[in-house]
Parts: sequence; C-alpha cells; structure tokens
Amino acid sequence: MGYKVVVAGATGNVGREMLNILAEREFPVDEIAALASRKSLGTEVSFGDKTIKTKDLDTFDFTGWDIALFAVGSDATKVYAPKAAAAGCVVIDNSSLYRYDPDVPLIVPEVNADAIEGYRKKNIIANPNCSTAQMVVALKPIHDRAKITRVVVATYQSVSGAGKAGIDELWDQTKSIYNPVSEVPPKKFSKQIAFNVIPHIDVFLDDGSTKEEWKMVAETKKILDKSIKVTATCVRVPVFVGHSEAVNIETEEFLDWQEAQEILREAPGVMVVDKREPGGYITPIECVGEYATYVSRIRQDSTIENGLNLWCVSDNLRKGAALNAVQIAELLGNRCLKKG
Repeated sequence: MGYKVVVAGATGNVGREMLNILAEREFPVDEIAALASRKSLGTEVSFGDKTIKTKDLDTFDFTGWDIALFAVGSDATKVYAPKAAAAGCVVIDNSSLYRYDPDVPLIVPEVNADAIEGYRKKNIIANPNCSTAQMVVALKPIHDRAKITRVVVATYQSVSGAGKAGIDELWDQTKSIYNPVSEVPPKKFSKQIAFNVIPHIDVFLDDGSTKEEWKMVAETKKILDKSIKVTATCVRVPVFVGHSEAVNIETEEFLDWQEAQEILREAPGVMVVDKREPGGYITPIECVGEYATYVSRIRQDSTIENGLNLWCVSDNLRKGAALNAVQIAELLGNRCLKKG
C-alpha cells in the first residue's frame, strides 16, 4: 500500500525535479497528481515513464491525499497549504513562508531527522533555503565531533535559484554579447549576470545584509544549533545549475583537516573529492543531476586557534530543493505515516 502524492507547482523547475526524483527513488506512490495554476492547466509533465496532465491548484480537493510537495512560492502557499493541511494532507513546502514558524519543523533529513515529529502541530513541514541545505549537511558531522561556534560563508549561487526567468536571462544575455543584434537589459537581476557576479540575492534589510543572507543565519540556527554564530555573503554567479560555497568554520575543540576529511567521508549525504592537485575538487557543472553534497578543499585555517576551511558544492534544484523535499517525504513515511 503506497501513498497518494500531490506535486503543486509541477510545471516549474523545482516541481518537475520533484516528479523526477519521486520516480528515480521509487517512492511508494499509489496515485500522483500534478497541480499548476490555471494558465498552465493541462500542461503535460513527466513522472518516470508516464506523462500526466496538470490539474488546477485552485479547485483541487486535497481530501484523501497523503502528502503534498509544494513548489509554488510563498503567496500561493499561504492560500493553498492550510487548505491541504486541514484536509489531512501533510504539506512539505519549498517556499520560505513557514521556515521560521516555531510550530513548523524545518528539516534536512541528514541533520535533524528527529524534528519530523513536530509536523503534527500544523500538518506542515518546511524545506530550507537551497544554500542552507547543502551547508548544514557538511557542517553537521563537524559539529557533532568538535562543536562549531562560528561560520563565515560566501556563496556562489547559480541562476536557476531565481527560477526559469533567471536561467533565461543568463542565456539571452550571453547570446546577445556574442551576437550583439539586440541588447538584453537586466530584468530578473539588478545588473547584467552574463560574465559578471552580483553580490545581491533577495531584498536588502536595514542592517545592510540581504534576506538571502539572513535566511542562511536563521535557518542554520534552527536546523543545527541556535548557539552557532553565522555570517554570510550571498552572490549570484553566471552558472546555470549548482550552488557553491566557501565555508570558514571555527570550532570549540581542535579538529585537524585529516580527521575532518575522514569524518566527512563517512557522513550521510556527503561526497568528499579532495585531492591537493589541479582538478582535485568538484565544481558546479560536475554536480548537476547528483544527489550528494560535495566537499573539497578541506584545510586548516591557521589564523585562528580551531579553524577549518572547505568548499561545498551541490545541485540546488536537487539537494537544495526537490531532493530534500522527497527525502522529507521518505522520512515522514518511514517514521510517522508508515504506509509504504
């Protein structure tokens, strides 16, 4: 006996990836529904070797459905997630709407699986920000061994994190530079993204940080440990898929880089590729389509007493969004719903 599963936002980048991963991981699905806004009604999407047509999110009845994976943004989630939850369908939400709600668990299964039990308060589980998800997978084993006190992270985030419009803008601007028939002015991003980097993701806050940077701080504390100090600089780069992060870690106890490397090799969800030679590390283009969070460039930071540096790369549409949501569904099924 399997689950009746809904994917809301099935025509978007993340929604399509959710359907792909549900099929790839052979999630026990008895019945699947792909939902979209009315303007995308009837669009065909793939689920394994099947093709299914989208249904109208606005009129869909969630009664009798077990799990709904939401990839529709905060505004639509605010309307439809409570309806699904009230109908008895557990919502796993990819937007930022519920991440900071104390009654909604924010889950990365390799890091804080036990928090899943808290879903019963609202029948909703939050999926973290893409840049946070991959970072905490790498931080967790180090924190367990040496207790992390402070993290300084600079991100190099791909345009797919801004949705299809971000991908299209990079593609169109790149073409226009090589074939300057028509200009493609910035629309999705604040400045030209082709052949450029932009130190600005999401809106600016009063303290000069951006909301993306604030998210990384707040979510790391909620998922991993509220006592960890985190500071972030989030940068958009002209890469289609795959977020990268340069992470500086300060720990309470000394941890040498060789032991950190071994700990990370054994950690769930982590793949260490760390040869101290040209090409002995992972770049975003190599992680596309992969499940793992890749860690490279593990080394001591000699400027502080207990410090490490590392490079962390992951497919943001997978571990940063769709894969993590499906892993939450698997965890929910195994620990709580127990139907599959």
